[in-house]
Amino acid sequence: MQGLHLTADLRGCAPTLPAMTEPQVLRAACRAAVEAAGLRAVGEVFHQFEPLPDGQHAPGITGVVLLAESHLAVHTWPELGAVTVDVYVCNVGADHSARAEVVLGGLLQLFAPASVERHRLWRGALADSGAVARTQPA
Repeated sequence: MQGLHLTADLRGCAPTLPAMTEPQVLRAACRAAVEAAGLRAVGEVFHQFEPLPDGQHAPGITGVVLLAESHLAVHTWPELGAVTVDVYVCNVGADHSARAEVVLGGLLQLFAPASVERHRLWRGALADSGAVARTQPA
C-alpha cells in the first residue's frame, strides 16, 4: 500500500478563472493533467455548490477523479481565491511518484496562484519502515 500523497493549498487564484466555477472546465483540466501524467482515470464526480448568499461570487466546485493508481481531488473557493488539491498515487508494482508531481504541476499552472503551500506524505510500507520521513514540506 505504499504511495505518495501530495497536497497543495493555493491562494491568490483569480476568482473569475473558469476552472474555479465551471465544473466542465475543471473536469477537462483534471482529466488533461491525469492523461499528461500517464495515469488512468476510472471514474469521476464534479459537484458545484449552491450560489452563495452574497450574490457576488459564483459557487465553488468539488471534483474527484478516481484513478486506477488512487485519486485526484480538487476543491475551489472562488469567494476566497483559493483551491486545494490532493493527488495520491499507490506505488505497488510501479513508482508513480513522478506522475503525481506532473498532475499537481498541471493544476498549479492552470490556477496560477500567488502562493502555494505544498506537502508530501509518504504512505504505507516506506513510511512504516522509517526509510522516509512521514511528512516532508515540498
